[in-house]
Amino acid sequence: MKKALITGLTGQDGSYLAELLLSKEYEVHGLKRRSSSFNTDRVDHLYHDFHESGARLFLHYADLTDGISLAGLLAAIRPDEVYNLGAQSHVKVSFETPEYTGDVVALGTLRLLEAIRCSGIACRFYQASSSEMFGSTPPPQNESSPFRPRSPYACAKAFAHHSTVNYRESYGLHASCGILFNHESPRRGETFVTRKITRAVAHIKLGLQEKLFLGNLEARRDWGYAPDYVEAMWLMLQQDKPDDYVIGTGETHSVREFVERAFAVAGLDWRDHVCIDPRYYRPAEVDALQADWSKARRVLGWEPSVRFSELVQLMVEADLRAIQRTLDGGRAAIRAGVVEGA
Repeated sequence: MKKALITGLTGQDGSYLAELLLSKEYEVHGLKRRSSSFNTDRVDHLYHDFHESGARLFLHYADLTDGISLAGLLAAIRPDEVYNLGAQSHVKVSFETPEYTGDVVALGTLRLLEAIRCSGIACRFYQASSSEMFGSTPPPQNESSPFRPRSPYACAKAFAHHSTVNYRESYGLHASCGILFNHESPRRGETFVTRKITRAVAHIKLGLQEKLFLGNLEARRDWGYAPDYVEAMWLMLQQDKPDDYVIGTGETHSVREFVERAFAVAGLDWRDHVCIDPRYYRPAEVDALQADWSKARRVLGWEPSVRFSELVQLMVEADLRAIQRTLDGGRAAIRAGVVEGA
């Protein structure tokens, strides 16, 4: 049974990757940060108490800012594959917490690479690089396009990317970078613009909200479906030779188009509900990202299965169902309380 270690397991990508690896009979280990509140909801459906026989998902307290915890975990697990998905990944927040972002994203990757090198473990390493590294480089962008980052997050990702390539070339690590363009799902964090939009649409449709405040509607992105992208991560580590791959759909759409489509799914006119708030503008904007993923198709045999319109629809419908369940649960609790009180 192969063993995999995932940083960022409790995030969107980590949860889908854990599902994929468990379906392939891996033993999966993941990092979780200490918190006073539970933050494992994305993987709770996968977890079985480690005292039970047959448990194959294990969570460990460790942090990318703590090299000792990483080294100790590697020594204890001795994984066959390591997927570095952990990050402070919110671009706008990186302008407000640049030092922390650099510590986690840039130096965190370096700490993990060095821990692998010093351990002598012959594992394969995946680095979650980002299309944000391309910044102001004109689209379409491929593996040879120059990096011109436009945020502290993108700068930190570029450092992590180059560090991974350096460890591959200097020490012979089987280390691959996936330069992933924007990928979304119903598990996307609620402060990211796509999920912010789809949740607002659901709230407005159900009469719980009136307005949605957004920033730049003209930014264009290449949006795909997160479960497709974690399959690409796995495929990279199954190759005999490590390499770097751009992963995307090749389609580009504006935030305005995402908004229009999301409101249309719910039968609403977005112009009645969307307001612009300049506070949501970035200090430096990335105008357009569009993936040339021909190498991934040629070498990995990978291709996206969900396109833009379907992606927006499934996210809106998922939020509508989730919020409706919450409302129904609240009503049921009230009814139960009334009956009990009577």
